[in-house]
Amino acid sequence: MRFSAILHRVGLGACILLLISCFLPWTYYADPHITSEAEKTFTGFFTFHNQYGKPGMLLSLIAVLVFILMLLPKIWAKRANIFITALGLGYAVKTYILYTSCYNAYCPEKKAGIFIMMLSVVLLLAASMFPDVKLENEDKG
Repeated sequence: MRFSAILHRVGLGACILLLISCFLPWTYYADPHITSEAEKTFTGFFTFHNQYGKPGMLLSLIAVLVFILMLLPKIWAKRANIFITALGLGYAVKTYILYTSCYNAYCPEKKAGIFIMMLSVVLLLAASMFPDVKLENEDKG
């Protein structure tokens, strides 16, 4: 089995992993001003009073687009995939910094979801850099 074919399957798995990670807990804020325990755990779709937005929506869209583009056997899809995954990595780094930064002397506890999100976006970029494309041999004679 070729390296690009293995990386292609890893990329498809990373798309699914990115979707799952958006629903997992990313950080836990032990802020005494937040009364409910459920509101102290932030995910990709929930933050206290929506202060950090919903980055899980854009990351989920990126995961779905990359999944579709990885399955298309066109060269334009592979090029668009590199662009989309690079944007996704930049957005994921911004989100990681936003979610894990301290505020008012309260530093969040990082949960597994945010690390899984970062790992899956890096794997998506790596998989898009080495697409599984079958080239036709021009020298047939």
